[in-house]
Amino acid sequence: MKKSFLIILLSLFTLGAYAQVGTSVELGGALGASVGSISASGFHNFGIGAKKRFSVGTGIRFTSFFGTNVNFITAPADLTTDDKNVDTLLAPSPGVNSLNLTINLGYKISEKIDVGFNIDALGVSFGPTGSPSYIRNKKAVVTSASPTTTNLLLVGDNDKGSLNSHLFVRYKIAEKVGIKLAYQFLFNELTTTTKVQTVPSANDRFRAKSTMVYLGINYSF
Repeated sequence: MKKSFLIILLSLFTLGAYAQVGTSVELGGALGASVGSISASGFHNFGIGAKKRFSVGTGIRFTSFFGTNVNFITAPADLTTDDKNVDTLLAPSPGVNSLNLTINLGYKISEKIDVGFNIDALGVSFGPTGSPSYIRNKKAVVTSASPTTTNLLLVGDNDKGSLNSHLFVRYKIAEKVGIKLAYQFLFNELTTTTKVQTVPSANDRFRAKSTMVYLGINYSF
C-alpha cells in the first residue's frame, strides 16, 4: 500500500507539470452526536481537461478530534467480520490529533460553485494517554490507551489509525474566499497499552467511526 501511495503522489506531481495549478488553505470545524473536530489543511490541485472543470490533487490536513463518552470498538478487519468478536472501549473524553497527507478530487460546476471529495491517506496521530473502560460481556475494566501512531488508508476496516474524509460543496463569496459545507466521515483509533481483548485472538486496537457536519472557510492563492 505504501508503494502504491507513493506512485499516486508522483503521478499527481507529474500531472502538475501539464495542468493548471490551484492552491488553497482551509480552516473549519465539525459537529456530530457527542463528538466534534477542528481541522486545518492545505491543498494543491491540478486542473484536468480543456476547461479544467475536473481536478485532482494532494495536500496535508491536521485534525483534532474530541468527544464525550465515545465508544471505540474492535478495529482489526479479521475480527469485525463477526459481531461476536467486537468488544468496546468506552472513552469518557478522548482526544486524538492526526496529521495526514490527503487525496483530493473535484469538479467545478460554475465560477462560484464546486463539489468534491477528499480523504486522508497516510500520516501520524498523537494525543494524551487516557483511561477508558474495556467492556466485554457487559463487564468493564479500566485500562490505559493512547492514539494509534500510524495512519494508513487501505479499505474499510483494514484502515489503520485516524483518517478524515469530506464530501463537500464550496461556494465562493469573494474572488479568493469560499465557504465549504461537507459531510465528514472520521475514523479515530486508540491502542491499549496491553492486548486487553483476548477472545477470539489478542487485540489492542479500537476504532470510533463518526459522521459530522463540517463548515469551513477556504482561501485560494
